[in-house]
Amino acid sequence: MSVLDNRLRQHRWELDERRRFLAGLESLAARLRRDAQRLHWEIEQETGAAHTERKPDVVYPIYVEPLLERRKKLQGSIAEIETQIADAREAVAAAEQEVSLVEAAWTQRAAANGTGRRLRR
Repeated sequence: MSVLDNRLRQHRWELDERRRFLAGLESLAARLRRDAQRLHWEIEQETGAAHTERKPDVVYPIYVEPLLERRKKLQGSIAEIETQIADAREAVAAAEQEVSLVEAAWTQRAAANGTGRRLRR
């Protein structure tokens, strides 16, 4: 195995790792969104009101206060995960570009050597 073969293998491995990380973040975001939706429904059920937002002049039952706090934390977590997902997508795109460059170099070298070896995936 040549240095270029090893480089290609390494870049593919990094790309796979970045894709797995992105998939994990997307899965976490989906779970948090489901939790937020379920919590929203629970707040509606407890208060009998849709789109309840915490208002300083409204007195909520004591059991609704923790739900409102939890929803606020979930919304913050979702926003943070969304930022991480955007960063991870950029990292995946950069890794894909790097793999493409190394594959092109590998193909060019194979053609120059006349080996006729096929690119292994």
